[in-house]
Amino acid sequence: MTTLDGPRVVAVGGGHGLAASITAVRRYAGHVTAIVSVADDGGSSGRLREALGISPPGDIRRCLVALGDPESLWGQAFEHRFEAGELEGHSLGNIVIAGLSAAGGDFLTALDEAGRLVGVGDRGRVLPATVTPVVLVAVGENGTVRGQLAVSTGTAVGRIKRVSITPADAPPPPAALEAIRGADQVVLGPGSLFTSVLAALVPPALLQAVATTTAARIYVCNLGPQEAETAGVDAAGHLEALLAHGVAVDAAIFDPRFQPAPGTRLPVPVHVRDVARDDGRGHDPARLASALGDLLR
Repeated sequence: MTTLDGPRVVAVGGGHGLAASITAVRRYAGHVTAIVSVADDGGSSGRLREALGISPPGDIRRCLVALGDPESLWGQAFEHRFEAGELEGHSLGNIVIAGLSAAGGDFLTALDEAGRLVGVGDRGRVLPATVTPVVLVAVGENGTVRGQLAVSTGTAVGRIKRVSITPADAPPPPAALEAIRGADQVVLGPGSLFTSVLAALVPPALLQAVATTTAARIYVCNLGPQEAETAGVDAAGHLEALLAHGVAVDAAIFDPRFQPAPGTRLPVPVHVRDVARDDGRGHDPARLASALGDLLR
């Protein structure tokens, strides 16, 4: 199923990685749906989540801005972070989303209205992975840890083996499942392996939707391991972790800087493409768009 202007693409994950994916995908897609993890419990998002009982808005805010009009003053304002006073540490966009949610009584409606402010228009939609906030749980070699911040920064449990969410049956928005079913391509990542990509994918209904969609399911690997969270996990190990969690993948994109070792046998086709920025500190939108677009042809 395609639109007149291009394919329907769903991007799943969280944080800066998903925002980078959206910036790339919007270059060739006719419609983009971002499905964002709501396990965040640190920083401004964690404070608003605890104080107001809302889903953490930070990753969602980044995705709204990435999908919105680059010239939008609202988009620029959403990223403004206060540096003093009672609002210190909060992004304006986080506060606006929290206010819209309180005024309208519905988080999804708040996100749609926030999208209107930053100029998303008919380009797509940003949705949470579940309709309520969840707690991320990680099982490692030496025990269990709870909470996204603890999972991303702690090493007490050793190498992470598996993650899940509590409540385990937290439902995704019906619109998220519908978008996956009707997509031409589903992009998984890039982003923190356990606390962004898998945190968004492990809700059972989302796993099932990804497993049964007719869309091409593409994993975009990170450019290297992350300190603490994936220390010692090689490129092949990133893909293998997704597969071990039951995530259906049709192909994977790796940058030459971080790719499976020669001779590594993996169960899905591997595409090694130069998708990093020149400084190697993130994915280049144009290069990633070219690599992802080629897999639709």
